[in-house]
Amino acid sequence: MKEYRSGFVSIVGCPNVGKSTLLNKIIGQKIAIVTDRAQTTRNKITGVLSRPGYQIVFLDTPGVTNPKNKLGEYMQKVTWDAMNEVEAILFMADAEQGVREHDAALLDRLENAKAPVIAFVNKCDVCSKGQIDEAVAALEQRSFIKAVLHGSANTGEGLEQLETELLACMGVGPQYFPEDMVTDQPERIICAELIREKALLLLREEVPHGVGVAVDKMERREDRDMMDVYATIYCERESHKGIIIGKGGSMLKRIGQESRKDIEWMLGTSVNLQLWVKIKEDWRNRQGMLHELGYE
Repeated sequence: MKEYRSGFVSIVGCPNVGKSTLLNKIIGQKIAIVTDRAQTTRNKITGVLSRPGYQIVFLDTPGVTNPKNKLGEYMQKVTWDAMNEVEAILFMADAEQGVREHDAALLDRLENAKAPVIAFVNKCDVCSKGQIDEAVAALEQRSFIKAVLHGSANTGEGLEQLETELLACMGVGPQYFPEDMVTDQPERIICAELIREKALLLLREEVPHGVGVAVDKMERREDRDMMDVYATIYCERESHKGIIIGKGGSMLKRIGQESRKDIEWMLGTSVNLQLWVKIKEDWRNRQGMLHELGYE
């Protein structure tokens, strides 16, 4: 009988290379929010892949940027901390954008990492063969990278081979999580993130980075199969509050309707979602607010 194998993989890369999309695809369930905006992921999201004989625990980290506030500094720290004590590091690049200056700077830091580095060139479903070959060639020049793979987190192309490469990095170890568990994130945090995702997707350019969401209360009704979810969307300016609410409450209603669908799917029950909007000036630089919103 083969020994059970397990371990941790840190997913790193610049913003918008598809880290969260890959995590959701490989796990087979939506646990990380996905938008086309930079810094969508603000925290470390844990995804658990369980197969007969092995378990791989993925740590999806925020994209690496130059911090402009305490939230940015926190996000940077999360990324670097996640690279310690893992069995493998999965570096992701975007075939469409190529291996850019920011990617190269991140690779320079990874050169001295203790864990083996596997590189995956993503978004190959929307790129030419020339773009893919160029990105792969740039990564293959880095001798410390154990393997350079390419494919699409969106379609699933190349993920089977990627899983095989990552499994080869896992050692004999315990089953860290139950087989049916796909994330260690509390339901309250995932609900808040799903609401923030819809806000990011629906709001105008100037608002999203200043939006944070806290779920204040979740309560299952005793008389019927329904969950009441009460949440607050925080923004930094009065003008942003008006945009989030929209004319006659129309935008807030859309955010609520779109969020509720995903929350109901995740919880497996009907949901009554109640949203409020509050102003907290400069909350991204306030330690108390960062703590309240789950950035610790």
